[in-house]
Order: sequence, then C-alpha cells, then structure tokens
Amino acid sequence: MLNLKFSPEEVWNSSCKELLRLLESGFLTPKPKKIHFYSPSFTYYKNSYYRSSPTSFPTISVTGTSCALNCKHCAGKVLETMQTAVTPEKLFELCSNLKRDGAVGCLVSGGCLPDGSVPLDGFMDALGRVKRDLGLTVFVHTGIVNFETAASLKKAGVDAALIDVIGSFETTKKVLNLDFVLQDFLDALKALEKSGLNFVPHVLVGLDEGKLKGEFDALKIIAEVKPAALVLIAFMPIHGTAMERTKPPTPESIAKVASVARLMFPETPLMLGCMRPKGASRPETDVLALKAGVDAIAFPSEEAVKFAESRGWKTSFSSCCCAQMYFDFAQKN
Repeated sequence: MLNLKFSPEEVWNSSCKELLRLLESGFLTPKPKKIHFYSPSFTYYKNSYYRSSPTSFPTISVTGTSCALNCKHCAGKVLETMQTAVTPEKLFELCSNLKRDGAVGCLVSGGCLPDGSVPLDGFMDALGRVKRDLGLTVFVHTGIVNFETAASLKKAGVDAALIDVIGSFETTKKVLNLDFVLQDFLDALKALEKSGLNFVPHVLVGLDEGKLKGEFDALKIIAEVKPAALVLIAFMPIHGTAMERTKPPTPESIAKVASVARLMFPETPLMLGCMRPKGASRPETDVLALKAGVDAIAFPSEEAVKFAESRGWKTSFSSCCCAQMYFDFAQKN
C-alpha cells in the first residue's frame, strides 16, 4: 500500500526541493516490485542489458505523412518514422508481411482529421482480419473518438486504444490547433469505456513551452473513468517544427506529474512512455520516475535499469509497444 500521508494536491504544489526530498524518502515505492522495460521496433535500442528487435512491434500510419492539424510540436514529423498503409488492403498486406518477418503486433496510428480524430472507420474490417487471420496484437491511436468508432474497434478485436489527453484549453488551442475543452477529452474517454475496449490514456507533460499547465486537470478527468493503464509522455523538441528550439520540461516536472499520477491511480499500471526528452537529462528523468512509482519505462537509460536492480526489483525487457503494460502487469509479477 502507498503511504497516503501526502495528497496529490500537496505534491502538485510542492517546490522542486520538497519534491526531491519526498522522492528520496521512498514514499511512493513502499515495497519490492517488478519493473517492465519496453523498446518497440520504431526506434533502435541497444545497450548492455538488451537489444530491441527491428520487426517485433512496428508502428503504422493509415494516413501516410498527412495530418490536418499541423501541430506545432510535431508538424507530421512523427508520422515520417512510421510504415505506411493508407488503404485497408495495404494495411492487411503490410501486416501479413510483418507477421512473416516475425512481428508479434503493431501500433496503428496516423494523422488527424480537422476534428482531432484519426480516420479509422474504413479500416475496421482490415483490423478484424489482422486480429482473426494473423493473430497479431493490435493497438490503435484513436485521437478524439466517438462511441460508434470505439464500439467498432472493440468488435474488430483491437487489443487497446491509445488516446492523448491535454488538460489545458489554451495549450490545446495554441499547440494542437484545436478548440477542445476538457469535456471533449472526457467524452472520448467515456466512449472508450462504454465500448468495453481496453484504453490507455497518455498525458503529455510540458506541452505548453516546456512548462506544467493542465497536466493535473488531465489526470483528474482520467480519474473519472477506469483506464487499463496510464502512460506519461513529455514534450521533446523535434527538428523542423515550430517548437524545435523550445526547452523541454525538466526531469523534476516530469517526476512531479508521475508522483501525482501514482497517488491518484495507486492500482493502475503507470508508465513513462517513449516520447520524452533525450540527451543528458534522460537518465535523471528515468530514475526520478522510478522513485515516483512508475511500473514501466520505454527505452530506459542504463542508469534506470541499474537503479531498479540496486533496489532489488525484478526487471523484464520486451520489444512490444509500452501499451502492452496493461496486459503484462496483470500477469504474475
């Protein structure tokens, strides 16, 4: 059981020095545990602990490099790292080839339409065939989703839906070019919950020019539903975007959100996802996240693995997408 002496509000309002003192006290890591590490196939990962598979779990875009939003932090650059399948026939053909090459699953994503949704409706039959005929694990980035689409994904057999949740209207408008309020995200979460589909919300830390703004509110609306797992990601500058020179959030800022999330979701698998700042700050970010009580990290620094081992925690590595955590966490730790 967690030490609930401190409330989420107290941790959120704590200074950097106070937060670090709390994390050093170990109040969010009260017992030995197992830490899951993930390294999906879209980025090569190799160190003294693990080498990722280039084929096990690729990411596929159903829109190619096209996205109507042209978000300031992405500008479609992330889509360029994905394999492309812009028709249902091409999606099944690609997945068949991936299966032949040893894939165990894939993440189906894509750019958004002007309403913030990923155009998935025409791919439901193909997704069903990928599940039924190929037996692949299939995760889907939905964007803002309605119940009809969520129910169709459930019927197709999709294993889990991934959805980003932004807690600040101003940030959503300024960076994502969307006039979304919190209720829009909550409606999408409730649609996923009502459909019976496993869903894994992603909270993006520091999207407002690297500063914390709205992350606590995002966690509050997620707390109104029951996600299968929760992933924290963080803004990272991408070359060629309008925010390429914007400073990313500090390790302490990311750890603060992780700490609050841990207190608010004590029984929900909590993950530090693949999108987060690179460079010299990453080891500190990873170790602080472990001190904040996360159960898993994507593409962990060696320092994070060493820290987990120093605490006597069991560790495991996988080349799957980190959304797999909801299933792995349910198994014997």
